[in-house]
Amino acid sequence: MDIAKRKRELVQEFAPNLMKFGMLSKIWIGLLLALIMTGLVAFVLQLIKGHEITGMRDNVVWGIYIINFIFFVCLSYSGAFISGVLYFFKTPLKTSVTRIVEIITVLSLVVGPIFILLCIGRLDRLHYLFLYPRIQSPITWDIIAIMTDLVACFIYLYMTFIPDFALLRDNCETCPSWRQKLYRFLAMNYQDTPEQSRILQKLIRTMSTIVIVLALVAYTVLAWIFSLTLQPGWNSTIFAPYFIVAGLYSGVGVIIISMFLVRKYLKLDHYLRKIHFIVAGIVLLIVSLLYGYFTFSEYFSRWFSHKVYDIELLDTLFSKYFWTFILANYVGVLVPFVILFFKRFRTINSITFAAIIAVLGLWLNRYLIVVPTLETPYIPIQDTRPEFIEYSATWIEWALTLGGIASFVLLFILIVKLVPAVSLSDIIENERENQTAHQNKLT
Repeated sequence: MDIAKRKRELVQEFAPNLMKFGMLSKIWIGLLLALIMTGLVAFVLQLIKGHEITGMRDNVVWGIYIINFIFFVCLSYSGAFISGVLYFFKTPLKTSVTRIVEIITVLSLVVGPIFILLCIGRLDRLHYLFLYPRIQSPITWDIIAIMTDLVACFIYLYMTFIPDFALLRDNCETCPSWRQKLYRFLAMNYQDTPEQSRILQKLIRTMSTIVIVLALVAYTVLAWIFSLTLQPGWNSTIFAPYFIVAGLYSGVGVIIISMFLVRKYLKLDHYLRKIHFIVAGIVLLIVSLLYGYFTFSEYFSRWFSHKVYDIELLDTLFSKYFWTFILANYVGVLVPFVILFFKRFRTINSITFAAIIAVLGLWLNRYLIVVPTLETPYIPIQDTRPEFIEYSATWIEWALTLGGIASFVLLFILIVKLVPAVSLSDIIENERENQTAHQNKLT
């Protein structure tokens, strides 16, 4: 196989996706920018008027901001874990999927922490958190874990991009001059020599191990923020593994959805094949069993204990939040399980539908963990006014939520317009290995 020729062919194949912005792409970007601008307006209003224009009050001090924070951060940790496992064990399917997983990981770590800042009433005092941290606080541990994980994931992502930057630098003759200069700068004089390739692959594998460990540690610390309190519904010994499994559940779901959209709109049917969706669907099926088991164990133990405050919380869940509970813990688990369990249902569209149900169900589950618990405080409520007890998100919170999601999607689009959504260097490496294996068979 002529490696140089194959590199040029791959770059020519993917170059139109990198440089072409069709009408549909422009409409999407315009819609996303409109949502982001609406979110910025909501942020300015919240900054000026304070949290009184949100639904957060004395008891429910956390709302959908913290739910979004948990969702995005768990998405990043699961993405880091999955990407690290794919690289560490050199699985054959990593070529088409890893790039998407890596982008999701880093963007989730960028967007997620923004929501925790929205919970802070006095952003002008944010620097005190770094100047006078309390090392005894799990929140301080979480900040350290998130910052460490963000740096590690960014380095890991960049190192996996370097070979493709070099490919685009050397073979993208149709690229504008600014792109060629950018690729030249980002490639860091990488020439894909055997020595450079060996060193880079060794570094990537080392970083994949570090990222896996950081993902487990960081998400465990996030779970401890809840479980180390005496709040009914949070004080649980299984919250750490429960959060890790839930993170994998949402992570695999979002990866499947992203694969579907990338495959459809970037015309990558040849690289993101049905087998990729089937394998991802089977993983989602296995994780759904673990997630369902932990969810059942959590609620059953609270019901069986007959503790007064736990029973009050369960009464709230089974009355006020009955349909949310059904959607989150029955529909969100059983529907994906049924679709993925039967082989004849494992089509690309049905697997993607199961992933959407799983992701929505998990977001609702995070809502049930946060809001009903805070509406059932450990201390008896003296003021019975509903606005001080019950929580209902305002348009400010929904606007900022949609703005955060839009930012995530927009950044994803811009990144796949900068580098291919499928690793070109991995494609070449796989073809080279397959050719070598074929020649060895012949001899």
